Amino acid sequence: MPEYHQLTPELVSQLAEIVGVDNCLTGEDIAEDYAHDEMPIYGTRMPEAVCLPATTEEVAAIMKLCYENSIPVTVRGAGTGLVGGSTPLYGGVVLCTMRMDKILAYDMDNLNVRVQPGVRLCDLAADALDHDLMYPPDPGEKTGSLGGNVSTNAGGMRAVKYGTTRDYVLAMTVVLPTGEIQHIGRAVTKTSSGYSLLHLMIGSEGTLGVICELTLKLVPNPREDMSFILPFENIESAIESVPKIKLAGLNPQSIEFMERDIVDTSAEATGNHVFPTEVNGCEAGAYILVTLDGNDEDEIFMRAERLAEIADGQGAFDTLVVQDPSQKESVWAARSSFLTVIESDTDLIDEMDVVVPVNVIADFLKYVHEVGEQNGTRIRSFGHAGDGNLHIYCCANDADQDEFLQQSAKVMEAAYAKCAELGGQISGEHGIGHAKKDYLRASLGETPINLMAGIKAVFDPKCILNPGKICS
Repeated sequence: MPEYHQLTPELVSQLAEIVGVDNCLTGEDIAEDYAHDEMPIYGTRMPEAVCLPATTEEVAAIMKLCYENSIPVTVRGAGTGLVGGSTPLYGGVVLCTMRMDKILAYDMDNLNVRVQPGVRLCDLAADALDHDLMYPPDPGEKTGSLGGNVSTNAGGMRAVKYGTTRDYVLAMTVVLPTGEIQHIGRAVTKTSSGYSLLHLMIGSEGTLGVICELTLKLVPNPREDMSFILPFENIESAIESVPKIKLAGLNPQSIEFMERDIVDTSAEATGNHVFPTEVNGCEAGAYILVTLDGNDEDEIFMRAERLAEIADGQGAFDTLVVQDPSQKESVWAARSSFLTVIESDTDLIDEMDVVVPVNVIADFLKYVHEVGEQNGTRIRSFGHAGDGNLHIYCCANDADQDEFLQQSAKVMEAAYAKCAELGGQISGEHGIGHAKKDYLRASLGETPINLMAGIKAVFDPKCILNPGKICS
């Protein structure tokens, strides 16, 4: 790594001039949250200063000053990441974009919206609905910032139909590590105009530039949607139904899976017993949750009849319709609570969000559970069955952290190796950060990692921007 310099009182004073004294935090004024993301088990490090800019010009001035003085800068949004991506490993400055939180303008003719990076996903989703539009990306953490979503190419539950965040970014304004402001992409739906700098920036986790404005694609809001719970005897039979559902032309908005274990824990913690444990005299061991959307209720019911036929043929105990708005809200509140529930009843957590081909989900889950049992590690899992993105957690209570991390590492190494063998990828939506760097290298090999490092060097010759992440 390059040699970095520490902030001097003079440099801190200059940063305060840029953003205002109240928005330049040092010493005891820096909250401990700025030392890590939502997974502090991956390490913490207090920055020397936290800057909260309100404009692109302020971001540019911060980056120019830090670049000229070799000060490392870690970009941070809402801090909801799960791979240590916003941990300031080398101290320096944390540049937090959450004051840049304005929805700037809608273009109703071209179905897009301009926003600042600190706008939270839940706020844009609600505001778009007021315009009878939908912003389709739907990651589980609704309070995450849009800048963070774009930086990790967040996916979510609607990806099976609508795609990931990458598919909705048309243009952005970024500040390069040198402080230069660049406008990349255009508010058009097609391009064949050289290398895509836009798509290099998406998913780069704050290592290539600081996102300061986004132009995002919107779609007309579907008039109707219905969800359906399919209870199965076990996870294998549940997952086997997914390819059949996808091949039936039902065009589902989402296809989620969950095992009985996490459903029971969620119900106990929240009091929300919306997923039935016994159906038609049979004990459910796993569930598929499907949502269909469209502009006509009758048309959705026609597709639902086909869904019920498939479910029955695959051994589902029933196809339970979730149509009432309050019931639908309860079902999706339960699904959204899974990670929070795991965190609340677990002292130590390590996580992976691998993505594998849909037809090997059950095989992969079975393998990981076996490896966890062999290593004395409890495994909890749920995820996006429609696109093969699995959220798998190594969990422990009343354990020594170092010992837990050693056991978890054994599970992770075996799981990631199996993932690669099955044609999968290390991360479907959470990113790499610094927690998954070694697994990425082992999965891809040296040449792809060196190519990424070469791209990083072109954008950031001094490696001051979010150092220690992905490939640096």
